[in-house]
Amino acid sequence: MTVNLPRSGAPCKISPRGASMIMRKQRDQPRTTWQVLVNDLKRAGTTASKKTISNTLCRHGLKSCSARKVPLLKSAHVQACLKFANDHLDDPEEEWEKVMWSDETKIELFGLNSTRRVWRKKKDEYNPKNTIPTVKHHSLGMLFCKGDRTTAPY
Repeated sequence: MTVNLPRSGAPCKISPRGASMIMRKQRDQPRTTWQVLVNDLKRAGTTASKKTISNTLCRHGLKSCSARKVPLLKSAHVQACLKFANDHLDDPEEEWEKVMWSDETKIELFGLNSTRRVWRKKKDEYNPKNTIPTVKHHSLGMLFCKGDRTTAPY
């Protein structure tokens, strides 16, 4: 004969219906904050803390990560990059040593420079919902080149 014994620990604060509501909100808007989720649950009649919501999201396979910053590219930019890559696919390594590469860094004088968090699964880091498109404004261009400086014509 088997007997169901009471389980150890406190009962779940969030019902399965509340957990599915949280998951639906996070799936639609991954950058939703804990406070918004707390307020949604409160409107539904459940009181839960930020830690409880965090634990619920972790139980469903999500983790809190900073949103990836990706360049804001138009389809014309993507097509031009793809054409360049296909044109130079078979270039020998000696040709690439002659190329002068430039690297731009962004120095943000005004605006929000903090990290934004998203709840996402492990392999969804470049999903457009989990990224922040960036445009470079107020950038300072820096040029790095390889080779002897004395050989450059003046």
